[in-house]
Amino acid sequence: MTYIDRTGLWLIATAAILVAGAFVLPHWLTFILTLALAKALVVQGVVVQMRAGLVSFGQGLFFCVGGYAIGLGGNLLGIHDAFALLALGLVASVGLAAVIGLLMTRYRDIFFAMLSLALSMILFGVLVKSQTLGSTDGFNVHGVSYLGVTFDGANQKIAVYILTVVVSCACALFLYRSQHAGIGRVCEAIRENEIRVEYLGLSPRWILYAQYLVAAAVSALGGGLTALATGHIDPEMAFWTTSGEFVFIALLGGTMHVAAPFVAAVLFAFVRTYAIEFTPHTWQMILGLVLLGIIIFLPKGLWSLVSRNRRVKA
Repeated sequence: MTYIDRTGLWLIATAAILVAGAFVLPHWLTFILTLALAKALVVQGVVVQMRAGLVSFGQGLFFCVGGYAIGLGGNLLGIHDAFALLALGLVASVGLAAVIGLLMTRYRDIFFAMLSLALSMILFGVLVKSQTLGSTDGFNVHGVSYLGVTFDGANQKIAVYILTVVVSCACALFLYRSQHAGIGRVCEAIRENEIRVEYLGLSPRWILYAQYLVAAAVSALGGGLTALATGHIDPEMAFWTTSGEFVFIALLGGTMHVAAPFVAAVLFAFVRTYAIEFTPHTWQMILGLVLLGIIIFLPKGLWSLVSRNRRVKA
């Protein structure tokens, strides 16, 4: 049995345990896990680009598109099935990424980061000025069903939680396979030396374009699942602080393994929840100290602890 097979089995087993936990864990805990896993999908989009040497400070753009697709699909198009709404958000985000990606993949380093941030803030400005879309208040998501079945109250939260776990597992398996496939290796080569990749006869720009589309797709799924979990969407989903949070989690977990963003997102969710509860006026300082400690002592993220332990055992 290969290492990849073991990793896939671990991901599926973890997802099965989390699904089983839906019926024994308290509702507040499953809600936190739902939001953490949904945001981890957006972080996966950030990490996909980081592996190729690009850092996106505007991933909230696709996070917001995925969320608003859930609300607009139900209110304007009369679509209430959760799977259809998630598919709508995915198509909308990939379509948008297919257009702006032609521009984005021309830039590197700080220019890529700032341009991605600018595009996200443009969407934020449009939503804030739009009274039809609820302006700064946004609007609620109502009447979502799951393959024709409608849940109420706590059962609705459980359904969203299970859906989030399943989607997260499927995305993790896909991203893990692609990371260890040819395109994943080429992305690492592009990060190290783009010119040499061109000498090999490959096009770094179109490879980065493909990665940009993948990042948009998983980010849209994260935004859609967040909208289903909270039952509300607003322009803050595209604000720069939201995108900064995704970069924070990406740095916290590192880029060494596909599971790292999920671990980091869950840890971040709990740290922020308890920091707000015990120190409501200084919780940002606590998060800053956590990030500072990670950068100093674990520059490759939390997952470097796992890799270090494996090397010691070997």
